[in-house]
Parts: sequence; C-alpha cells; structure tokens
Amino acid sequence: MKRFTLLFVLLTTISCKQNKSEEKIPVEPNNGIGDGATPPKVFSFSENIEEAHNKTAFMMNEAVSYDINLKFGGKTRLEGTVTMTTNSAKVRLDKSDGTSIIYDGKQVYITPDTAKVDGARFDIFTWQYFFAMPFKLTDPGTVWEEQGSKKLDSLEYETAKLSFDSNVGDSPDDWYIIYKEPKTNRLKAAAYIVTFGKEQEKAEEDPHAIVYSDYMNYKDVEIATQWKFHNWSATDGFGEKLGEANISNIEFISPKNNFFKAPEKSKIVEK
Repeated sequence: MKRFTLLFVLLTTISCKQNKSEEKIPVEPNNGIGDGATPPKVFSFSENIEEAHNKTAFMMNEAVSYDINLKFGGKTRLEGTVTMTTNSAKVRLDKSDGTSIIYDGKQVYITPDTAKVDGARFDIFTWQYFFAMPFKLTDPGTVWEEQGSKKLDSLEYETAKLSFDSNVGDSPDDWYIIYKEPKTNRLKAAAYIVTFGKEQEKAEEDPHAIVYSDYMNYKDVEIATQWKFHNWSATDGFGEKLGEANISNIEFISPKNNFFKAPEKSKIVEK
C-alpha cells in the first residue's frame, strides 16, 4: 500500500474484545511538510496479515478451487478438490472416492445419499477454513487478544489469540493462537483447539497447530501450498509432527449455475 507523508501524529485504535487502546504513529522530522497528503491507514495485527496475503485481490474473485491431499500418521485422511466462494459463503468438497459434500449457505448435504456422514461437517468447514484463514481474520464476530512473542524453530514470532462471538459458525468455542512472520507479515502458524463434537474444556486438553510454508504468489495472492500439523502446548510450543497437507492446482473461477446446489441423490448432514 502506498504510504504518504504524515502531517501529524495519528492516533488509532485497535479493537480487542471491544476494548480500545491507543497506538502512536511516528512522524517525519519536523512533523513533515506534505501539504495535502492523506494520512496512511494503520494496520492492526490481523489487518497486517490480510494485507500481506492481499485479501483485496483474493476477494475480487468469485470463487477459488484447489486440490488437497491430507495425510495423518502416514495414511491418507482426505484427497479431493475443494471449491469455495472467496467469502466462504458456499463450499463444495469433491472427494476422490466419488463422495461430494456441499454447503449451500444454509445446509450441508452429502451425495450419494448412501455415503457415510461421519466427519462430513468437519471436513466441509475445517479444511477450507485453514486455506482461507489469512483472508478471514477480520470477519464479523472475530475477537482478538494480544499474546506477546512466542518461539517457533528458535525464532520469535508476534502472536495474538483469535476467538469468536457466540453463535458464530459450527464451533464458536474454537480458538487460535496466530503466529505472524516478522518480516513478511504473512501467516506462519496457528495453534488451535477443535470443539466440534466435544466440550471446550475437553478440547483444550489436546491442542494442535498448523504450520504454513512453501508460499506461492498466484495472481498477486500469497497462498501456502504446504501445511504441517503438530501437537502444541502453551508452555512447550510445537511438538510431534502429526500430519501434513499438500495444496495444488489453485485456480480462481466463476462456478456454473447450481454448482453449490445439492443434487437429487443427496441427504442433509445434521449437526
């Protein structure tokens, strides 16, 4: 983003659980002389990450499609193609076994109607969220709390805790500890809990983390093509590697009409 000469000290506020704190922005010597210049926007922790990934360019597209190959414990957990609108309002997962899971913005469907529904809602929401996370950090209902710096691979990363207002999504009690790369401001990692199907207290006994790497610039958007999953704890940080995912064949598209509509031989997947 183009920066302009500052005319004065700009005070800005950043929201954290609806409490505001002031941040002073340095100015040029003698307060600058930029007659008529517009003060620059000052980014918060979350906005810095979204800018580094170019959320604006990402959201200019209607939808994005990509292949995912996900393995845990050396065994394939998921293989298929995810197609999602860039605002995550609609998602479709076409698995390599012929099963499709579709979120049409209101309901989750699975087809064929003989397919097992176990894990279907988890799959349709979780993996697309990990992909879209750098572009969703300022969504309505997100709540931020500063965490200070934490280590990853002997390096220090600025971190903050992301949680959600009640009734946001399938698992509003989930939380994430977001790690931001110091030089690029890109998303480096996210520790998290999974409360889907379990109480928050139980989920917090077994937190995990995802580490993003092998970034590629696709049409001016920064996208991680390798994910690694680890055990994680607040005291010890990143532990044993549990799994990994490869993201490939990324493409911005305009889906055909009814692409996110459930076919006839499908059934609703309840919570």
